[in-house]
Amino acid sequence: MLVMLVSLLCCVPAAEACLQCDRTIKLLHEDYILSASSVNDQIELKKIRKQGYFTYEETSLKQKGIIDPTTLYRAKTEYQAEIARFLKNPPRGSITFQGIQLMEKGRKILEKHLNAFIPHELCPNKCGFLKRRVMHCVTCRYKSYNCPHSPRQLDCGEYPVQAEEGGQAVLNCFLPWHILLLGTPEYHYSWAQGVTGTEKLDESNFKTLVVTKDSSVVLNQLHVDEQGTYRCSLQDRDGTVFYRVTFLLNVTSLPHQTPWFFATLPTLPPLPHEGNYLPFQSSDDLLVPVIAMVTALGLIASAGLTVVLGREQRRS
Repeated sequence: MLVMLVSLLCCVPAAEACLQCDRTIKLLHEDYILSASSVNDQIELKKIRKQGYFTYEETSLKQKGIIDPTTLYRAKTEYQAEIARFLKNPPRGSITFQGIQLMEKGRKILEKHLNAFIPHELCPNKCGFLKRRVMHCVTCRYKSYNCPHSPRQLDCGEYPVQAEEGGQAVLNCFLPWHILLLGTPEYHYSWAQGVTGTEKLDESNFKTLVVTKDSSVVLNQLHVDEQGTYRCSLQDRDGTVFYRVTFLLNVTSLPHQTPWFFATLPTLPPLPHEGNYLPFQSSDDLLVPVIAMVTALGLIASAGLTVVLGREQRRS
């Protein structure tokens, strides 16, 4: 490895690839070079660093030459920990040999993360159009990357939704890869009224329901006439469609119930005529004779009291 690296030192231009796009890694490499005890060793380490950057570039170009910020962060964090362990317990040998070993550890870490990212995480969308932000491993500049797609892949299926009249239905068209999209896309919900599957629909049949940053909408207090074909499309502000899905909503009407009526109350029997025996009489009928009796008793008592007082005066 040492012979191969030294043979390429004079003919390889300086390049920065992925790991070296991070300022922290650059400073760690610089500190390691300056830790060498002699100027000659520092010069050799700089050459090794240059060649190491070239091997990083070659490794990344085997995997499209790009990396996303998350994968770069994982590789950088692991490499930082490896550098710390390396400086604490350096391998035996010359400082140039140690430098080669250090750069090779970074290459292996980068290769491991790229092998996981490119085939599985770069384009996680099984359908739809994914336009995401990545870093070019040679220029260290961010750019947009379009995952391959076809216009037919924008439609990501139809899903039946069943609800009852008066109930609710939740329509959610979120997929995890939506968070990777560049810009600020919005969810456009529209619908076409009618029994699903009975007629072929085109764009003119759909009416806008809502445009929102939320991926789901809730339909409350459903009526039978609200059933139909609901469509969700994820769009950028310039009209670019990234994803579309269809919901076939059927609303089941509730069975008709017999209306409630108030029953007619039975008529009370009429009051008996005067002269009939009543176990209880009205208080108004008893009030007049009671007053007359009390008045008569009062008059009698007053007269008696007057007579008694007159007799007492004569005796005295």
